Amino acid sequence: MKISAIILAGGEGKRMGSDKPKTLCEVLSKPMLFWVISALRNAGIDDICVVKGYKSEYIDEYVTTLPFEVTTVLQAERLGTGHAVMMAREFLEERGGSVVILGGDAPFIDADTIKKSLEQHINTHSSATVISASVDDAAGYGRVVRNPDGSLMAIIEHKDASEDIRKINEINSGAYWFEVEDLLAVLDRITSNNKAREYYLPDALKLIIGDGKKAGAFTAKTADVALGANDPAQLEELNKIARAKGYSC
Repeated sequence: MKISAIILAGGEGKRMGSDKPKTLCEVLSKPMLFWVISALRNAGIDDICVVKGYKSEYIDEYVTTLPFEVTTVLQAERLGTGHAVMMAREFLEERGGSVVILGGDAPFIDADTIKKSLEQHINTHSSATVISASVDDAAGYGRVVRNPDGSLMAIIEHKDASEDIRKINEINSGAYWFEVEDLLAVLDRITSNNKAREYYLPDALKLIIGDGKKAGAFTAKTADVALGANDPAQLEELNKIARAKGYSC
């Protein structure tokens, strides 16, 4: 079985007070990108593609310091998560099999979550599986809406959610498993018909479900898998959490 990974790492670090890509900002003295790469390798996934964007030369410089090979592709224009995956089309076409797509700025994704979500993805014969988390305060997050059998019905963004949907505390962590063949079948059908004029990866799940294929959701043991940082205060909070829980990459 072929397994690969794509890490989305094109974001800017300006709001973090850094002139480097956001994913190179550090938690416990290691770039957030390294935490994600380490989780993948600890889960037995060595075939990794990093989608770079803002100041991509820093990503290139960083991956050359690693004692193993990591593929990189350039997202010259940052037009959303779906667009980032489009830039990795050749990587996907060459691999096939199953691919996990992760944000490079979510450092607490862990090997156990990656492995167990893949196990569920395979055992349920799903075309796509979102990694979800249960949180006390879901404001601002996309909600995971399930069918009666537990499969995924939809991911509804907070701004589009009804009052009943907003009561759901299961959120989209931003990490997904896809069967590559099924992802490639819908990738070019993702549109930018939204206010931001961007291509969103969750739309791929909507299209897969619309094609009559099965999608699922795997709930991680800890909501930490969904945590990221958009400013120095949030980055410091990640460092506090990592120290308090004894995290290591």
